[in-house]
Amino acid sequence: MIEITNLKKVWESDGVTVLDDINLSIHDGEIYALVGRSGAGKSTLLRCINGLTSYQEGSLKVDGREVRELSNAELREFRRHMGMIFQHFSLLERETVYQNVALPMKCWKYSKEEIDKKVMELLELVGLADKKDAKPRNLSGGQKQRVAIARALTMDPKYLLCDEATSALDPKTTNSILDLLMEINKKIGITIIIVTHQMEVVRHACHRCCILEHGIISAKGSVEEIFVEQPASLQRLLGEEGHKLSKSGRTIQICHYVDEPGNAGLLGEMAIRFNRAFPITQGLIQAYRGRDLGIFAINVDDDLFAQVCEFLDERKVEYKELVALDEEETEAE
Repeated sequence: MIEITNLKKVWESDGVTVLDDINLSIHDGEIYALVGRSGAGKSTLLRCINGLTSYQEGSLKVDGREVRELSNAELREFRRHMGMIFQHFSLLERETVYQNVALPMKCWKYSKEEIDKKVMELLELVGLADKKDAKPRNLSGGQKQRVAIARALTMDPKYLLCDEATSALDPKTTNSILDLLMEINKKIGITIIIVTHQMEVVRHACHRCCILEHGIISAKGSVEEIFVEQPASLQRLLGEEGHKLSKSGRTIQICHYVDEPGNAGLLGEMAIRFNRAFPITQGLIQAYRGRDLGIFAINVDDDLFAQVCEFLDERKVEYKELVALDEEETEAE
């Protein structure tokens, strides 16, 4: 488990604070996303987690050990349990796929038999056993990333850190890599931390996430919660405007899985129950870990608001009332 408390990171060269008051926990066996725009501090936070970057204040414990208190020898051993994959693969172009995957084990002086057994197991896992003698220049971008994933797993790490690992790939290839990471997570229980600015990556693969803005966590929770609550930081990241609310009545945002029995006809059932059509002011269906999550905003007359809420409670449907952004800011103050 990774526990981060009140962490602060300042660049010593210019005194700029890049991370401030970071508090989060990453549980064993989950896929967690650090999300934000370029410069938000997410890659720096990842480097703090694997001990490549120091931090000045707060605590960062991995399996109960404070990272900044580790000696150089302890750090070297610590990093054996941290696999890393990057945006641009970082493969040795003159070496074969087999040799690229074997490299970490060679550096740690494993026997030829141990290396051969492990490399072939991993190439089978990532679907590249038939490419073991190929050179990286003869592989597609997705295949190169599969090689990088196999190489990152050679030392049986407990954590796999992915720094914008799909940013250079097309959408179809990105989904195939994410499916592979989910399969690996399920098969061997490895904890995966994904740094990304792509919310489609988060929806596809991750259990929980946090959104970083200017070095501060502006939102965190399960991926489902983040998309249901639609915090302002998510809207800014997606480049979307706030909710446009009707001047009359009240607006309710409903969230439910449309593939569950009965949910597809929820709005029709409401219309029959209350003998009233409910205008949909916003609506979309998004894929979330292989399921279709529907998020709809409807306008409800004031006299029906309490009854509609009771109906949704009876159906155990997630919902919340939306208010104008300036109202939210006033309430926050």
